[in-house]
Parts: sequence; structure tokens; C-alpha cells
Amino acid sequence: MSFLDMIKKSVIAEFSNSLSTGDIFLSLLVAFIAAIIITIIYKKTYTGVSYTKSFVLSIILLAMVTSLVIRTINSNLALSLGMVGALSIVRFRTAVKDPVDTIFMFWAITAGIMSGAGLYLITLIATLILGILYVISYSFTFKASKKYLLIIKAEEGYADNLIKMFSKKKKCVLKTESYQKNRVELTYELAGRDSVSGLAKLRENKAVISINLINID
Repeated sequence: MSFLDMIKKSVIAEFSNSLSTGDIFLSLLVAFIAAIIITIIYKKTYTGVSYTKSFVLSIILLAMVTSLVIRTINSNLALSLGMVGALSIVRFRTAVKDPVDTIFMFWAITAGIMSGAGLYLITLIATLILGILYVISYSFTFKASKKYLLIIKAEEGYADNLIKMFSKKKKCVLKTESYQKNRVELTYELAGRDSVSGLAKLRENKAVISINLINID
């Protein structure tokens, strides 16, 4: 037997596993459970302004479809080559606005790959460990770096009082100061939830026209 025949035989042997209905069902079930864990963590830690259910469903389907692809590739050499050829012509044009969303999609794909490869217990354990570590790091980072943008419109004569009031607050920086037609617009960058306390009382002042508070994290 030549060296090339030996390589050919070893490669074909790697794809000699049979594709049973039970294996497919188990891979889908484990991928689904892992995706549910991922989506729960995503919903609990989401801080953006454009949360959509379609993205959550995409994470679940992405994990399950990936597990099917890997299970198919592991079972048959011809199917694997056809699958690679089919996937190579697919183009994804949907823009991901938040980098964290990309990480969650990659996480779902990884869970699907592990599930499709038959590593069921490792898939669930790894998903739980990653989720716990992410929630811990998120809670520390979120509390430490939460920032706001405060925009206040008021009568021009009340500008000095506002500037003096916010100069006493910690982690409060005046970014812009604009005057127009007897009105003033002040923009502050605030850090921490404590720095935005007292805005309810300020809103009751007749000299204050409007208050806008924007989360910029």
C-alpha cells in the first residue's frame, strides 16, 4: 500500500461514523439548552437601546444550525465537502452595531460546534462557566464605568446657579455651554448613578426648561 493510499484510507476512516436520529436529536437539544443559557445572560446584561427579540432568536437558531452542520460534516466526507462549498458562497450583510453582540454570536457558534462534535457535557459546563465569569466581570465593569450625558436648557439668568450647583458634584464635567435668545444649554458628562441625584427637584424649578439624561455606555 502506497503512502497516498494510507492517507486516503485514514481520512475516509475519520468520516465513517453513522448519522443516527438519536445523535441529531441530542446535539440539537444540547445546543438549544446552551443557547437558552446564552440568551438569558444576554438579556440580563444588555445595556443598549435597540434590543430586539429577533437577535435572541438568531442566537438560538445559530447554535442549533451549527450543531447540525458539524454533525453532518463528522458523518460523511462527501456531505462535508458539499457543505463547505455551499457555505463559502453565503454572504452576511447585516451590520452588528454592538461589539458585544458579535461575541454572543461567536459564543453561540462555539456551543453549536461543541454540541455537534458530541461534547455534550463539556458544552453545558463550558457555557455555564463562561456565563458566570461574564456576569461577574460585567457587574464590576458596569458599576464602575456607567456614564451619563446631561443636557439642561434653562433661562439665561439661571446659568450661573446651575454651573455653581454642578461644580460641587463629584465626577461631573462641563462639556459645552451654549447661549441663544435668553436661553442657555449646558452639557455635562456624569459618572456614576449618584451624580444624577437631585434632578427631580431641579426639574420643578420654573427657570429650567428641559432636562435630558442620556446613558452613553
